[in-house]
Amino acid sequence: MATKDKDLNDLFLDTLKDIYFAEKQILKALPKMAKAATSDKLRAAFEKHHDETEGQVERLEQIFELLDKPARGKTCDAIMGILDEGKEIMDEYKGTSSLDAGLLAAAQAVEHYEISRYGTLKAWATELGMKDAVRLLDETLNQEKKTDESLSVLAKSAVNLAAAA
Repeated sequence: MATKDKDLNDLFLDTLKDIYFAEKQILKALPKMAKAATSDKLRAAFEKHHDETEGQVERLEQIFELLDKPARGKTCDAIMGILDEGKEIMDEYKGTSSLDAGLLAAAQAVEHYEISRYGTLKAWATELGMKDAVRLLDETLNQEKKTDESLSVLAKSAVNLAAAA
């Protein structure tokens, strides 16, 4: 019996499951990163992004609803690797002046992964004519880009300077 060729709809759903899993893992990691941060501004940035991530998970769940599919994650090895690097930084640089710079760099690696995934999902949703999904994905994509920009400003204005001192 011939198997059905997987199409863009299948790829969209698989990638949606991937980022859903990733966001759930990020929700677990952010409080640990906030606790490890020595900079009050970095801690506040992690706490703010935790709240934003909860909204991002809700938007993903809305997209699953639009597709009439259960909101289920699919193990994402990429995000697990990025988060493992963050854990290594917390362990290896604990108590050093470079800890916050390392935490911030790890957070930006997560942001860049998310920006890539949300950009791809938005493009595919556009191609598939999923207007409501496009709107939800665009909202999250813009939020992720703003978070990345604010982390860059924080790195340049304070965290990296403290690490270099």
